[in-house]
Amino acid sequence: MTLDINEIMKRLPHRYPFLLVDRIEELVKGERVVGVKNVTINEPFFQGHFPGHPVMPGVLIIEAMAQVGGVFAIISDEIGSDKVTYFTGIDKARFRKPVRPGDVLRMYLELLNCKRGLYCFKGKAYVDDKLVAEADLKATFAPKENG
Repeated sequence: MTLDINEIMKRLPHRYPFLLVDRIEELVKGERVVGVKNVTINEPFFQGHFPGHPVMPGVLIIEAMAQVGGVFAIISDEIGSDKVTYFTGIDKARFRKPVRPGDVLRMYLELLNCKRGLYCFKGKAYVDDKLVAEADLKATFAPKENG
């Protein structure tokens, strides 16, 4: 299964400037997902991180991986728009190389397990087949609160 940005936006509540996934290249329900973020100089975070030496913040690389995992979980378990995703944990996060404007960030997430609605992923992010970041990620879904 592949998804373009319009299909992603139907599933994720995130919007500019916080939507950090442009395409899902592969999604195998219950197993794995591959997502892509095209990193451009127009990203608002580059204004301050760092002037004259733009580098994508590591926390946003992790967030991009989490959003890819969110798309995976929403599709795999047919989670409706009445639920919201909560990021519950990050373990073993490592940043290997800087991500810069012009890079294509390709994120591979493998489902480690899903018990009682808690999704556990092993995530790896690459630029040009070079590992730039990795982390174990955990997330769950809960009903949206009014107000």
